[in-house]
Amino acid sequence: QLVESGGGLVRPEGSLTLSCAASGFPFSLYHMSWVRQAPGEGPEWLSTISTDGGSTKYADSVKGRFTISRDNAKNTLYLQMNSLKPEDTALYYCARAVRFGTTVPPRDYWGQGTQVTVSS
Repeated sequence: QLVESGGGLVRPEGSLTLSCAASGFPFSLYHMSWVRQAPGEGPEWLSTISTDGGSTKYADSVKGRFTISRDNAKNTLYLQMNSLKPEDTALYYCARAVRFGTTVPPRDYWGQGTQVTVSS
């Protein structure tokens, strides 16, 4: 099970940190990803982190602004989001990655999502 938290309303150029609490599977053995979906659009892969946290990948849309991290001792995944833009408004999901890649994991591997709204 994956449970996201930390979403909310933030002004442009603001920051938010999302958390994802994992349970029911060996979290430290899986690469993990963040995905988002804006209303009326398909899911967008954002970032993937390796099992030990030593390697990361980012979509061009968030590179340099978002940072993915994990704490395997706490079974928790994070997404630090800085310099937020209105176009970052979406439902954000953490997901168990199938591979250390740049694609959206299967929907069955996602959490329930947390809403991020960027607006003045």
